[in-house]
Amino acid sequence: MGLKCGIVGLPNVGKSTLFNCLSNAKAQSANFPFCTIEPNVGVITVPDERLNKLADLVKPQNLIPTTMEIVDIAGLVKGASKGEGLGNQFLANIRETDAIIHVLRCFEDDNVVHVDSHVDPVRDREVIEMELQLKDLETLESKMDKTSRLVKVGDKLAAKQMNFYNRLKEHVENGASARSFETNNSEEVLWLSEMQLLTAKPVMYVCNVDEASVLQGNKHVQAVRKVVENEHAEVLVLGASIEADISELDTYEERQLFLDELGLEEPGVSRLIKSAYTLLDLITYFTAGEKEVRAWTISTGTKAPQAAGVIHTDFEKGFIRAEVISYDNYILYGSESAAKDAGKLSVEGKEYVVKDGDVMHFRFNV
Repeated sequence: MGLKCGIVGLPNVGKSTLFNCLSNAKAQSANFPFCTIEPNVGVITVPDERLNKLADLVKPQNLIPTTMEIVDIAGLVKGASKGEGLGNQFLANIRETDAIIHVLRCFEDDNVVHVDSHVDPVRDREVIEMELQLKDLETLESKMDKTSRLVKVGDKLAAKQMNFYNRLKEHVENGASARSFETNNSEEVLWLSEMQLLTAKPVMYVCNVDEASVLQGNKHVQAVRKVVENEHAEVLVLGASIEADISELDTYEERQLFLDELGLEEPGVSRLIKSAYTLLDLITYFTAGEKEVRAWTISTGTKAPQAAGVIHTDFEKGFIRAEVISYDNYILYGSESAAKDAGKLSVEGKEYVVKDGDVMHFRFNV
């Protein structure tokens, strides 16, 4: 399944530096605003230690991790919702993403200019959120205008929708994001989803800090955590410049030594990728054989036939059954045959909900 996260933020907060660390694609990174105009797209692998452990047991010809797209979207400015600073283009790029990685500058450095002259991540967040909210209000007003015509002719469903839109509009007008709006039933969940509002997208706030703050954060990080505490969002702390240094090191041993010196267990970008994967409410299942050991991405709650369809549509159409071994049992017994002999291979039908880490083999007939 195609997954795309958009990196957004004000100009010059470290978006492109972070993108360079995440992807082999190299976005231009410089100390001036609007360095990025066209969105840079990179395909990145989702780190998963389980894949390597399965490969150590199976010894496949190929090892294929799951991936996602990261899009470096040019810096937004005040007035973007009205077209300022190529705003319409930027907002259109955001609309195409599944989730937002919002980079906030949380470090002081007189050598790196700030678009608003001084560092204030809470203000910076509000600038971006305001532009997204204004665009969402445009979408809402357009929807309400069409719905009001149906209300006038006595459409009862339209009347219910109008009530929902009015509540949602008031929520956004009060400076809140659609993702924090409380829906009353599955019908409202559907209506909210259909509008594809920008502020309804899952968001992760990445606090870009200096080296001294990567472990404990700083006052700027604390301010961000406080302002988003009631929002369904994650706050991740990392230093983009440190991540850039790590990415320049050639060997695993050199990178690990550098991390040890900083007191870090893994690079911040690895934590970001994993968190983005979780943010989208995704899980991984595996296929394991001599030809390849591979990770596959599905949404939480996916049933076996639909999971099979991620491999090929014929697998879903002709689904017969799934043979499943949990990851823990596969590792414990060391092979598919040993797990089967121990009674740890289960045969599941169309209603089976796939679990994170399942090692699966599908039987189908088309």
